[in-house]
Amino acid sequence: MRSKVRLRILITCGVLVAAGVGGWQLLPSDDVRTDPITVGTTDEVTSLDPAGAYDAGSWAMYSNVYQSLLSFKPGFVTPVPDAAENCKFIGTRLTTYQCELRDDLTFPGGRKVTGEDVKYSFERMLNIKADVGPAPLFATLKSVVADGQKVTFNLTGRDATFPLKLATGAGSIVDRDQYPAKQLREGTTVQGTGPYLLKEYKPGESARLEPNPNYRGAVEKRGGTVVVKYFTESEELADSWEGKQVDVAHRQMPPEFLSTVKDGKDTARITEAQTAEIRNLYFNVKSGSPMAKKAVRQAVAALIDRPAIVTGAYHGTVEPLYSLIPQGFNGHSTSFYDTYPEPSKKKAKSLLEAADVETPVSFTLGYRKDATYGAEAAELKKQLEMSGLFKVKLVEAEWKEFQQGYVKGDYDAYPVGWLPDFPDSDSFTAPLVGTDNAMHNGFGSKKIDSLISATQQYSDRAAAANDFEGIQAEVAEDVPLIPLWQKKDYVLATTEVAGSQYLTDGTGIWRLWELSWI
Repeated sequence: MRSKVRLRILITCGVLVAAGVGGWQLLPSDDVRTDPITVGTTDEVTSLDPAGAYDAGSWAMYSNVYQSLLSFKPGFVTPVPDAAENCKFIGTRLTTYQCELRDDLTFPGGRKVTGEDVKYSFERMLNIKADVGPAPLFATLKSVVADGQKVTFNLTGRDATFPLKLATGAGSIVDRDQYPAKQLREGTTVQGTGPYLLKEYKPGESARLEPNPNYRGAVEKRGGTVVVKYFTESEELADSWEGKQVDVAHRQMPPEFLSTVKDGKDTARITEAQTAEIRNLYFNVKSGSPMAKKAVRQAVAALIDRPAIVTGAYHGTVEPLYSLIPQGFNGHSTSFYDTYPEPSKKKAKSLLEAADVETPVSFTLGYRKDATYGAEAAELKKQLEMSGLFKVKLVEAEWKEFQQGYVKGDYDAYPVGWLPDFPDSDSFTAPLVGTDNAMHNGFGSKKIDSLISATQQYSDRAAAANDFEGIQAEVAEDVPLIPLWQKKDYVLATTEVAGSQYLTDGTGIWRLWELSWI
């Protein structure tokens, strides 16, 4: 999903002892505090309706106030039942998936949740097909059939990753009496069955969540009240942390700030979450954009100096990425390094001349408003213009405006961060380079689509490695995007808060219920 760098492990998810902090301090005491824990983030909620958003901030909210049929336990990559009693593939063809819904779920209004609500939620999401919604994630879903509490998903082809997709925010179940069938629900309230109830919401400012007494599902721990504060820029979040206005800070903190944070202080603890956020430079390949020509995109790829971006804008807190699938995921390769091993004006010029492209090529590069992203955009502009082959116009926009801009094709190129929706390499391929992808850049390739389908047929996911490598080789050739960097995810918490090590783990779930006072 869209997200709005290299550090030594300060505390890993499994570590319960930190420098100067005893393990006992990570466990709640008998003297329980009842005041809310305040969590700060720059990840914006773009829509409270799960049919209308496919981004980290919105899905973080969904994992707390809505329920999906399946979910992920902390540290595990196989989904477990949440709103469902059980789920399984029918037969061995991996084209029919069936779930039995729990019989004890009720919406806030008191109505029982039925299989018809599940069917309605998926059909509604696919029919609305919001510009920045999650419909691209379910490209293999053909139909949904409800029979009482039994729900059957019929797929267009083999898709071993389908259960993983059900466990994401895109699988959120909504009340069919409260969410209109043909348009997104407006307002600042939610009708969901998740572990939390949204008691107060001020868009772009804050959200107050209180435990849902009627929740039934995979979450066994009852959380406390949480207040989420939203910040426009990472520097504001850092200032709020230093001013002790938040108890937990997560995504995104300024790279320079992160690089200087030291663990073991009396008031701070930093956790390195096991995930892999990446950032790509996407190209608008639609007719009318200079990036519609493959040679132009290849020339940009030949000029990009990733180490300069890493050490400059990100102060060494990210690692250069040379392929679509990041390190640590099945099938990772270095296809862009193999094709463009180092920045080369000579190669870029040769590519453009061979395609009869007049230089300098002028294009717009849009980016989300933030000091770090601004520095990154300025570095990209510098690298490309130094060659004399490009003229770059930078366009800054707030997050929602930026999203709408690249959907409409306002930018020729635009960098966007991406967090995996679920712990599988498919989360980096189908949504990013498949036809009708989530980046709305107009790219489509029959060969890549075929390879994506091939990767989805394997229950043994390791068997898909060769096809994933094939996808990455094709991406390095067609260049619908250029991988820039990858990083780990970091959570900063005061020593008064327990459970921050479980808040996030790369499954797209934001476990606010794990947080508690010590």
